[in-house]
Amino acid sequence: MDNELIHHIALTMVSQIGDLHARELILHFGSAEKIFKARKSDLEKLPGIGEIRARAIKDFKDFSKAEEEIKFIEETQIQALSILHDNYPKRLLNCYDAPSLLYFRGNANLNAEKIISIIGTRNNTDYGKEVAKKIIQELAPFNVLVVSGLAYGVDSIAHKLALSENLQTVGVLAHGLDRIYPLENTSLSKEMIQQGGLLTDFMTGTKPDKQNFPKRNRIVAGISDATLVIETSLKGGSMITAEIANSYNKDVFAVPGKISDSKSEGCNYLIKANKAALVTCGKDILDFMNWDHPVQKPRAQRELFVELSADEESVVQVLQQLGAVHIDELYVKTGLRSSAVAAAILDLELQNIIEVLPGKIYKLL
Repeated sequence: MDNELIHHIALTMVSQIGDLHARELILHFGSAEKIFKARKSDLEKLPGIGEIRARAIKDFKDFSKAEEEIKFIEETQIQALSILHDNYPKRLLNCYDAPSLLYFRGNANLNAEKIISIIGTRNNTDYGKEVAKKIIQELAPFNVLVVSGLAYGVDSIAHKLALSENLQTVGVLAHGLDRIYPLENTSLSKEMIQQGGLLTDFMTGTKPDKQNFPKRNRIVAGISDATLVIETSLKGGSMITAEIANSYNKDVFAVPGKISDSKSEGCNYLIKANKAALVTCGKDILDFMNWDHPVQKPRAQRELFVELSADEESVVQVLQQLGAVHIDELYVKTGLRSSAVAAAILDLELQNIIEVLPGKIYKLL
C-alpha cells in the first residue's frame, strides 16, 4: 500500500488543518510522510501552524480511514493526485486555496491546452439552452475541454452538449466519488467517465452538504483558463464561482439577457460591473482567448550573451528544463512572487527570448 498516499489522505483528515495549511506543509516538507515524522517544535515554527495545529498533527494516530480510502481508490480505478504529482491540474497551482489532494476518475487531460468552465442556473430557460448549444458547437472544432459542476440546469446541459460534440468534459463534485448527486445524473456521469471524468477533493462518505458547494466552485473556477456564465440570478453558486474566478485573475465571460429576466440578472450585473466580458457566441471566446487565431510572432535570433536578472534567469532555467510551461507552473517552479514572474516575463518577451502561446503558456524562442 502506498505509504505516502496514506499519510497525505490522513493529513486532509487532521483537525485544524485546512487546504492552505496542507498545501504549505506539503510544499515545505516535500512529502506528507515527512510531515507526520517531523518534530513538533519544527512544525510549530512554520507560519500559520503554531502549537495547536502542530499538536493536532502529532496526536493523529488513526490511519485506518486512509487505508480504506486507498482500497476504494484501487478497486474503482481512481487517481489520487497530490499537488506534487505531474498530473495535478497545473492551473490550480496559482490558486492560493487549491486542495493539496484531488481524486479523479476518468481519462481527460486535466492540463489540456484549452479548458473552459461553463456554469449557470439550475433552472435554465430555453434561451439559455440554445445559447449553450450554439457556443459549445462553435468551440467543438478547437478541442476545448468543458468543465462544470454536474448540477441540474446549465451544468448538465454543458456536459451533455460536450459529449454530443465529441469533446471531453469533466464534472467537479461537492461530495465523494462513491455517489452521484443529483442521482438523475448517474447515467450522464458514466458517459463522462469514458469521455472526460469526475473530479473532487472530498473523500468517500462525504455527502453533498450545502457547505461543500463553495469549495467545489473554487476548483471549477481555478482549473480552467476561463469561466463562462450563461444564465444566473444575482444570488447563487454561479455568482460565487464568477467572483472566485475573478479573484484568481481568470477570464470571465457572461451571456447577456433581457433586463426584465431574473435568470439573466446575474449575467447582466457581471457585464455592467466589468467583472465579465460580454459574449454572444463561441467565436467571441475563441477570439478573446486567442484560441482561434494564435498570434505568430516573428522569430528574432536570441542574443547569445544577453545579461539576465536573477528572476529572468530563474524563468529561463525552468523553460529550458520543461519546454512550454503554463504561467501557473512558472510561479511554482521558480518560487517567485507572481508580480516578479510577470515582470521577468515582460522583459524576456521584449528581449525576444521567450514567446507567449494561447492559454498563457510560455516557451523559449
